[in-house]
Amino acid sequence: MQPTIWAQHIQSPSAFLGYELGTQFTRHHRVMDYYEHLAENDSKRIQLVAYGTTYENRPLMLVYISSEENMARLDQIRQEHLENINGNGKPTKAIVWMSYNVHGNESVSTEASMQTVYELLTKKQEYLKNTVVIIDPCVNPDGRERYVNWYYQYKNSPNQIDPNSKEHHEPWLNGRPNHYMFDLNRDWAWLTQKESQQRIKFYNQWLPHIHVDFHEQEVDSPYYFAPAAEPFHEVITDFQREFQVTVGKNHAKYFDANGWFYFTKEVFDLLYPSYGDTYPTYNGSIGMTYEQGGSGRAGLGITTSVGDTLSLKDRIEHHLTTGLSTLEVATENTAQLNEEFRKFHESKNYRFKSYVLNGNPDQIKELTALLDQHEIEYGMASTNNAKGFLFEQGKSGNLRTSQHSLVVPVTQNKGTLVKVLFEPNAKLTDSLTYDITAWSLPFAYGLEAVASEAAIGYNPVRPETSIKDNAVAEGAYAYLTKWNSFNDAQFLSELIKEGIRVRYAKKPFVQDGRSYERGSLIITQADNQFLDDFIGKLSKAASKHQRELFPTQTGFVEGGKDFGSSSVGLIKDSKIAILSGQPSSTLRFGEIWHFFEQKLNYPVTVIDTEYFKQIDLSDYDILILPDGDDYNRFLDKEVMGEIKNWVQQGGKLVAMGASLKTLAKQKAFSIGLKKIEQDSSFSAPSFEMNQREQIKQEITGAIFKTTVDNTHPLAFGYKKDYFSLKLGSDAYEYLDKGTVVFLDAGHSKPIAGFAGSEAQKKIGETLVFGSEKQGKGTIIYMVDNPLFRGFWQNGKLFFANALFLVD
Repeated sequence: MQPTIWAQHIQSPSAFLGYELGTQFTRHHRVMDYYEHLAENDSKRIQLVAYGTTYENRPLMLVYISSEENMARLDQIRQEHLENINGNGKPTKAIVWMSYNVHGNESVSTEASMQTVYELLTKKQEYLKNTVVIIDPCVNPDGRERYVNWYYQYKNSPNQIDPNSKEHHEPWLNGRPNHYMFDLNRDWAWLTQKESQQRIKFYNQWLPHIHVDFHEQEVDSPYYFAPAAEPFHEVITDFQREFQVTVGKNHAKYFDANGWFYFTKEVFDLLYPSYGDTYPTYNGSIGMTYEQGGSGRAGLGITTSVGDTLSLKDRIEHHLTTGLSTLEVATENTAQLNEEFRKFHESKNYRFKSYVLNGNPDQIKELTALLDQHEIEYGMASTNNAKGFLFEQGKSGNLRTSQHSLVVPVTQNKGTLVKVLFEPNAKLTDSLTYDITAWSLPFAYGLEAVASEAAIGYNPVRPETSIKDNAVAEGAYAYLTKWNSFNDAQFLSELIKEGIRVRYAKKPFVQDGRSYERGSLIITQADNQFLDDFIGKLSKAASKHQRELFPTQTGFVEGGKDFGSSSVGLIKDSKIAILSGQPSSTLRFGEIWHFFEQKLNYPVTVIDTEYFKQIDLSDYDILILPDGDDYNRFLDKEVMGEIKNWVQQGGKLVAMGASLKTLAKQKAFSIGLKKIEQDSSFSAPSFEMNQREQIKQEITGAIFKTTVDNTHPLAFGYKKDYFSLKLGSDAYEYLDKGTVVFLDAGHSKPIAGFAGSEAQKKIGETLVFGSEKQGKGTIIYMVDNPLFRGFWQNGKLFFANALFLVD
């Protein structure tokens, strides 16, 4: 049967859905229905593969499309492509992966995907002869359904193009992120979200030549397509740069013919490694972002600032055009794509050949779990020394290694990705970037590291992850365990939920010949004598979290304070609330929400600002204010008075980011903005130079070395320094008492990433994390975000300390 006959058995999206595409938004289950219709009626050219589900249990699906001949040997084509990485095999096909709707309210993408597939199977069948097309119709179904459901609830009938109408103004809980308010387009490298973790397994099975991420931007913005803006990361090859130009010129040909406006080489750079364009690029693809004007404001149609009407049909047509144009370029350049893909994976002469890491075994384990997901090779050191650039010291030196030291070689198939994720400081060709400029994994995981110019020997084995004897013997006076990683906090959370009472040491002690640091957990029989199956529950939790418990027969310690001392505190089973709604940021709120439910596994109540004045704060032990916008309107005199009184009576307030600025301006507590002397020589920059001048005041995601008072409960489990990811230049004075983590005068310059010259002057000798007593209660200040995007692993224990150990 010929393709032209097949096409008679498949319906267009409009015919199948029962309405003209672009006149309604298609709900997710109907999108899935359409793809199933195609697969059922054209099974020799299209195949559906379910790759997972979302947090809200919606299906995630990939669509494979190619000619009948190619589909009959699809896995062989895939294997030939992957063998090309090592210079083997003779691949003759191009692999193109197109991702739609990673941002849920950028809703045109999924609609365009259906029309694109239909065109491929009918009018553009020639593209399938030497190309395998992989389509993800909706990367973020939960976010998209949130937007579509809201739009249907509030749109006019017929739809209203007046931009002031309700249908063009999404609420705070908008459709852009996923269920937990995470931006999935910034999660490719960190894999904190369920959707990303499931997708990466299939992405690594294909490693396409081309990956396109379809997006939307502001209503008045013309269409954006490749080539991208500077800065390009230095690992990006000449071919990858040039091919972006080739693709862009092909798109321009069609846009010019239609009189459509577009722009290139602006705004969207190729640096931050966790995007849908950069992550594929660092794996050998031509990674590209396409941006259509519209986003969550446009609805079915909207009037632009120049009086034109932008319709959903227009937006579909533009994405359809760039999608098909991309495939046209791929099919015309298949041989070159295969050749350059092979070249990309040849050994590179990067300066550093190995990264070697020492530190907490839990952190090593967490890092290797991430490396496994990315299929990055690693092993444990077979030498006792590694020479190179020491991350923490910022200079050359030696690192003592052992069989517990992690070695990540650069000479491997994923070597370029290793360099990008591990390098001490990414090279910037331009300080004007779209995202953070530092992310080095050794800092994110709190590990001592060296970047070596030599290939360090290693054994390709995994770090030890199991404790040999995890049984908990009955009859002990108490059971002791360490406190120096977030895994310990997860164990504590489990114990509290099981009703087990736990104490912690405020000072170091020695017992049975072992030394225990501040924060060590003490679980006594006396505290739990009335708990059913105490030993069974304790054993189960220890096994689940792989925690080693040391029994002791007495509370009389060999050194330090006895277990009945006031220097041993009892950990409360706290009832915790987090503020949602404006002015908190959806993304920052989501990080905390996800932290509690998916990482700490501890209950949290979400309280919205709309009804905050109606709740009784005394029902809660802890209240968290996420970072966000200006808190002045929410924290009015009435609310601020209520919160201050609640703290005085014993409540614990965790204030983060922008909420601190309002607390400081209102002089509600002791937190104060740093006083900055104005430069009298300042002169206004020209209009053209204003952006360059402004960047001097900013910190665009840079890593700073901070000093830690680890005798304070907020910092139990930490060393004397901590590497913090700073996202802005807000600066606060040291507290009179309770300055726990801070920048001293000698560390106002970042060790990685960009910080403007004026911003560096501003943040010297300022607070990072602190704690203040007020009456019976406590306020904890977090200027920097220890939970940023869920990937700054070494910050999570600070947050756990704030919840459990600071009283």
